[in-house]
Amino acid sequence: MRILFYLLSIVIANVVTARFAPLEFGMFIVPMGTLFVGATFIFRDLVQNKYGRAKTYLFIFLALLLSGTASFALGDTLMIVAASALSFVIAETADTEIYTRLKLPMAWRVFYSGIVGGLLDSVVFVIVGLSPLGAGFIPWEAVPAAIVGQVIVKTVIQMIGALILNQGLALKARRLREV
Repeated sequence: MRILFYLLSIVIANVVTARFAPLEFGMFIVPMGTLFVGATFIFRDLVQNKYGRAKTYLFIFLALLLSGTASFALGDTLMIVAASALSFVIAETADTEIYTRLKLPMAWRVFYSGIVGGLLDSVVFVIVGLSPLGAGFIPWEAVPAAIVGQVIVKTVIQMIGALILNQGLALKARRLREV
């Protein structure tokens, strides 16, 4: 189920981003799929926790293929597909390696690795895909607001996921003590 949730969250993020207009919170611009991108880091960490780092890279590669195919099929330009793939590989690799190396409880590893992954994903995608350097959907003066808006949303999703995970792990530990 972990793998399925991971792969589905990536495809859903692509579909939602392609089908719905971005949210605007004051000066911040946030693609709707960003809500699901934050979840992908949590699901990827859960996959890694169960299957290990080496197998996780196989799932990341599979997710990359699914993401690129979905993005292209939804009509994204080649530049957007490439920017999405580049940001995905960088962010998922960073998340995987940070999660692996942190010697903290699982919920904290999920939170910290996801924050870094989300930051990298946002910076790379906005600059390479959306800015005048890429597809030119937003002007340079909107780039910081687009990055910060995505980082805020992804961080909130990471925080919620880490809190839920922490509560679930605490409940599981209590049940084991009772047995």
